[in-house]
Amino acid sequence: MFTAPGNVKPNFTTGWSAAPNTGVTFTVPDNWQGGRIWGRRDCDFSTNPGPNSCVDGGCNGGLVCDPVTGTGVPPATLAEFTLSAGGNTDFYDVSLVDGFNLPLRIDNNMGCTAPECAVDLNPNCPSPLKGPFDSSGAPVGCKSACFANLDGNQRLQHLTSVKFPPSNLNSFHNRKFPKLLLRVIRYARYMPKLCYFKNNCPTAYAYPYDDATALFTCSSSKSANFKVTFCPSS
Repeated sequence: MFTAPGNVKPNFTTGWSAAPNTGVTFTVPDNWQGGRIWGRRDCDFSTNPGPNSCVDGGCNGGLVCDPVTGTGVPPATLAEFTLSAGGNTDFYDVSLVDGFNLPLRIDNNMGCTAPECAVDLNPNCPSPLKGPFDSSGAPVGCKSACFANLDGNQRLQHLTSVKFPPSNLNSFHNRKFPKLLLRVIRYARYMPKLCYFKNNCPTAYAYPYDDATALFTCSSSKSANFKVTFCPSS
């Protein structure tokens, strides 16, 4: 667990080990901002307590992530929270912008939308994105197209506010965003990699600024309890 610097933090450890079918419960501040929760795989903290102590999702600090620099090492599926933000609103999402390592869902007790990526994307991950791998050679991660640096310049980061995918490229070009369209065309060969994430997990972020389909809200006045589940039943 990590909190963006400068924000109030939960009074709970930033890292723990969880056996299958177990869970932990903790309280976060009503105005928790920039919070993220993720899982790690195949960790060994005995000899290497740093970010590489896990095959994916590791952090500075080892088991307990450093509160200032302890963000997860991609690829990692993220549950993200910004509570009591503008308009008395709780914002939350499942993000694959840093890649995928474990299926994840965010539930709540107030009937607000429950985003998820409940599919294991690792086995069928496009080959340029597949990895890292466990000791048996099986993939335990699927990198984001940006993180994989497919074009050698990480230019995919510029695909920020495009409807996914653009429904009418000619109209899109002629009326509004010609420069953005050129970027879409230039990186069209990478779109299937982005679409792999979005087609399998339509309520999760596949790329930055995917707010229209992946950012969810719940009124802060409801004081919703949120539940993050790893490897949920689809």
